[in-house]
Amino acid sequence: MHFRQHLHARFASALTVLSVGALMLAALPVQAQPKTPRARDVGIPFEGTPGPRNAITDVAGVEVGQTTLISGDGKLVPGKGPVRTGVTVVLPRGKASSDPVFAGWYALNGNGEMTGTTWIHEGGFLEGAVLITNTHSVGTVRDAAVAWHLAHFPKPAENGDFSLPVVAETWDAFLNDINGFHVTREDVFHAFDSASAEVAEGNVGGGTGMISYGFKGGIGTASRRLDEQAGGYTVGVLVQSNHGRRPRLTIAGVPVGREIPDLLPQPGQHADGQGSIIIVVATDAPLLPHQLDRLARRAALGVGRVGGAGENSSGDIFLAFSTANPGANTPEGIAHLTMLPNERIDAVLQATVDATEEAIVNAMVAAETMTGADGNTVYALPHERLREILKKYNRLNP
Repeated sequence: MHFRQHLHARFASALTVLSVGALMLAALPVQAQPKTPRARDVGIPFEGTPGPRNAITDVAGVEVGQTTLISGDGKLVPGKGPVRTGVTVVLPRGKASSDPVFAGWYALNGNGEMTGTTWIHEGGFLEGAVLITNTHSVGTVRDAAVAWHLAHFPKPAENGDFSLPVVAETWDAFLNDINGFHVTREDVFHAFDSASAEVAEGNVGGGTGMISYGFKGGIGTASRRLDEQAGGYTVGVLVQSNHGRRPRLTIAGVPVGREIPDLLPQPGQHADGQGSIIIVVATDAPLLPHQLDRLARRAALGVGRVGGAGENSSGDIFLAFSTANPGANTPEGIAHLTMLPNERIDAVLQATVDATEEAIVNAMVAAETMTGADGNTVYALPHERLREILKKYNRLNP
C-alpha cells in the first residue's frame, strides 16, 4: 500500500493507492493538523518585531503553497520508496496575479541550483513563483510551473510563451528515494492551487526530508515589521533548511550544538555539513534590483548567526523580491517608480538578518523526528533540553 500526504498550511488530505491490476485512488477525509510549535513558544529570544503571522506572508499579497509526500518504510527500492519529499511554492503577488516583481539573488556557496537567476540578474524581474523541491525533481517542477502559468495566464501569440521559472533545490537522499522521481506535475499544481497566507513549517513541502545541523530540518518562516520612523515596511523570509554542522549550531548566541553532541542521524552514514539552504526574502519596501541583491546577501548573515559557514558541499542560494512598484514591467510607455534611498535601507537589511535567523530556527523547532529510506532516522531538536541549555546561559525567555 502506498500512502501519500498532501499537506497545506495546517490541514492534510491523504490519498491511498492500491494496486489491484490497476491503480485506484481513494481520498481520505481532510483532518486538522495540530499546530506545530515555533521558536518563540520554546522561549528562544530574537531581535526585532515580527508581523502578525511571523511569516513571509506578512508581506501583503504573498502566498505559499505546499505538497508533502510521505509513503513507505524500510529498505530503499528506487522508484517505490520510501518517499519523504515534496514541493513548496512562493507566489509574490498570490496565485491570482502574474505581475512581475523586482528581484535580486546571491549565492553564498554555489553547490546547488536555482534556475532562472541569470535572467533575474540581467532583467531585474522575477516573472512568476519561486519553487523549492529536492535536487532530482527540479526538472519536473520547472516544467510543471511553466504548464501551470500557461494554463492560468495565457499570453498573446505575438508575445510568445517565453518562461524561465525559478526552481531551487536541496538534497534529501538520506531519508528519501530521491532517484524515484516521486514529485509529479499534479503535486506542483496542488501546491500552486492551494497557496494561501498560512504557512506550515518543519517536515512539509520541499523540506519534508531535510536535515539541519544533524537535527531534522525543513521549511521555516519569519517576518519583521519596521517601525514608522523606518518606513513601517515588512520583511518576510522563508527557508528550506538542509545545512550545517552540529558543533557549529548556535541558537540565540548559545552553542547548542556543542551542548547536544548526541542524537545524530542514525545509523550514521549521513555526512555532517553536506547539505544546502534556500532562502526567499520578500518585502514591500520599494527596492530596485541592485538593492535587492544587497538584501539577498544579508540573508547570509542570518545563516552565520545560526552557525552556517557556506561549506564547500553546500548550496546556499538566496533570492529577494519586492512587491512594491506594481506594473513596473509594462511593455509600453514609461514606468514611474519609487525607490527607498540607500541612506534609509539599513533597517530593511537588519530585518532580513533577524528574520532569516528566526526562520531557520523555526524550521528546526517545528520539525519532528523522521525515519525514512533504509530505516535512516533523523531526530528532532529536543525542546526541553534546548530550554535547559538556554536557561544555563541566561538566554531563556519566560
